[in-house]
Amino acid sequence: MSPKPHRFLLERVSSYADEAGAYVRRRRTSRKPFARVYHQGDRSASYAPGTEPGRALFLAASKLIDAAGR
Repeated sequence: MSPKPHRFLLERVSSYADEAGAYVRRRRTSRKPFARVYHQGDRSASYAPGTEPGRALFLAASKLIDAAGR
């Protein structure tokens, strides 16, 4: 017995809604500034600019960008 057409449509709409929600969550996260540091062993850490390590990383990055522009 094949699935009823309206169930297929609901599943598709639900799938699109899930994808849209995931996109919005990713977009919201990616718009906030942060510095990510990767360590050996596939471990990473993210630092917000308001934290002490974050301030140091943003300052170092800014100096590198300035040096590259010269």
